[in-house]
Amino acid sequence: MQFTGSATIRAPRQKVWDFVIDPAQVGQCGPGIESIEKIDDRHYRAVAKVGVGFVSARFKGTLEIVDEEAPQRAVLKASGQAPGSAADALTTMHLDEGADPDTTEMRWIAEVSISGTLASVGARLIEGTTNKLVGQTFDCIKAKLET
Repeated sequence: MQFTGSATIRAPRQKVWDFVIDPAQVGQCGPGIESIEKIDDRHYRAVAKVGVGFVSARFKGTLEIVDEEAPQRAVLKASGQAPGSAADALTTMHLDEGADPDTTEMRWIAEVSISGTLASVGARLIEGTTNKLVGQTFDCIKAKLET
């Protein structure tokens, strides 16, 4: 499945970059994120509880910063396992300065693969849940950065 989105954040690009490239900070905004542990500057371990429809799973996984061009582009790879389910994602994020120098335009695209029990609930439910979680994440990011 592919997901895309964009958001305007009322904060300078460097401030947005510093926040979103730090999994410990941006992880505070991820619904269901229970823990994030830094392995090194590019690798992290995480635990997250995800629910889609009537199915819920606690994923243990890894996050890797695959590539970055500060402060405009980053590529992130995530993989996770839960009892009976697995998920993999490759996300590319772009940050551009907005028309106002104190705004940032964020664009992203994610390729997501889900298998097992969680995938059995169907793509429509997964898409709806993903869009809801992404919306909550961006609302939190904006709240933390637009102060």
